[in-house]
Amino acid sequence: MRIGVLGTGNMADALATHWVRAGHEVLVGGRDGTRARHLASRLGGGTGYGDLRAAAGFGDVTLAALPYGVGETVVGELRATLAGKALLDCSNPVGPGFRLLTDGGPSAARRLADAAPGARVVKAFNLCHEDVWRMNPPVFDGQRLAVPVCGDDDTALACVRQLVRDAGCAPLTGGGLDRAGLLEATAALFIGLWVGENADARAMAPPLAFAAGPAEETSPGA
Repeated sequence: MRIGVLGTGNMADALATHWVRAGHEVLVGGRDGTRARHLASRLGGGTGYGDLRAAAGFGDVTLAALPYGVGETVVGELRATLAGKALLDCSNPVGPGFRLLTDGGPSAARRLADAAPGARVVKAFNLCHEDVWRMNPPVFDGQRLAVPVCGDDDTALACVRQLVRDAGCAPLTGGGLDRAGLLEATAALFIGLWVGENADARAMAPPLAFAAGPAEETSPGA
């Protein structure tokens, strides 16, 4: 698979490392050519580099590893180049006080889709710190990390699910792009618990066997 990466920060580095290791062709794009070159060199595996437009035009999939707000502007400028491509959004619109910046409006992923109507936007990889994505693989208590994936286009979803597997994780069907806002709100809640309360967010959820309440007992002779 050919993957263009918009951005040169920690998320671009963490995710692209897995994909280069898995044998995908990657091109890193940034406004700062020196930073793009340095990241490409660190990733190795023949990773290319260039500007944002070069990265947008390179891949079957384009990762938007850009801060909330910046991504919408950049994607809008590149909308013609991104038409028909899978566009993977990993951003978290979380502000001071762990506030959801999109509250009352479209999700960050929907804003990207509106900025580039021809792109096939998929939301994933937004629930964990970049250091989790650097793990190879991310496994906790013997269980592989699950990654919810939201999108509307079957081909784009299939590509992103494969990239989730290539990062050592298990893809979960999260629904359509209209549910991306739920993932973003979950991230805001989790970050607030982890950072603000030093609490383990996993403690909120019962095991799967209890998720729908106690099973009904079968009466004798039934």
